[in-house]
Amino acid sequence: MAWKFFDEPVDMVEQRCRYFPHLFRWRGQRYEVETVDRCWTVCRSDWRRLERRFFRVQCTEGTFELYQDLRTGIWHLRRARLASSRVVPLRQVAPVWQ
Repeated sequence: MAWKFFDEPVDMVEQRCRYFPHLFRWRGQRYEVETVDRCWTVCRSDWRRLERRFFRVQCTEGTFELYQDLRTGIWHLRRARLASSRVVPLRQVAPVWQ
């Protein structure tokens, strides 16, 4: 499973502890973060200002590398390793009544 680069904006719907991604929307589909594998920041060359905060996360659909531009607050999907060639949206399962 190879990384595919996108670098597209995403809508961060929900965060854990107002920091970690929990639920995001990309290309009209919703993705729920199961685990955060890694978190790191990238600074400007002068090392005085933070520029981006990165998160490598696991979802049912695959592994995603998200980042938040700390100057603008906008979230992006940098790259992804999709579990299958087709991205499957998060689905709500209705309870079965007996």
